[in-house]
Amino acid sequence: MKEETKQERQQEEVMVVGVDESELSLYALQWTLDCFFARFAPHFPFKLVVVHAKPRPASVIGLAGPRVIEVLPIVDADLRKIAAWVTQKAKDICNSRSVHDVTFQVKKYHARSVLCDAVEKHHASVLVIGSHGHGAIKRAVWGSVSDYCSHHAHCTVLIVKRPKIEG
Repeated sequence: MKEETKQERQQEEVMVVGVDESELSLYALQWTLDCFFARFAPHFPFKLVVVHAKPRPASVIGLAGPRVIEVLPIVDADLRKIAAWVTQKAKDICNSRSVHDVTFQVKKYHARSVLCDAVEKHHASVLVIGSHGHGAIKRAVWGSVSDYCSHHAHCTVLIVKRPKIEG
């Protein structure tokens, strides 16, 4: 059996980056590309997978009643448009940094589950997600994707925060 070289091993490593429509998640993608990809071009240390979680229409509406059925297709169309915008924005960011060999995925469900599933599916060694910077109370009430992933993803989780602006 042949022994792998360091470069062969690195090429097999996968990094998953979670993106949504927030400025913070797109900043996390930019930061990741600048720190882990641009410096190593064209021999990138990871295969990059960018994942967007598209919520189900019913989970966005949060209403019940007979008229909800009429609203679901409209909400779903809006969610598809958002997913397309997020994916195009992520592609533009990757292209602007000359990172072209990227897998883009849009999956339906809660972001925390989609990201942990992507880690498992791709056997990722790193998951990168942006932090919205909510305080402890908001995280406790709303839940935190980064907190959930840091406890449940079977890989290293890198949470990127936007640097504080001194002023």
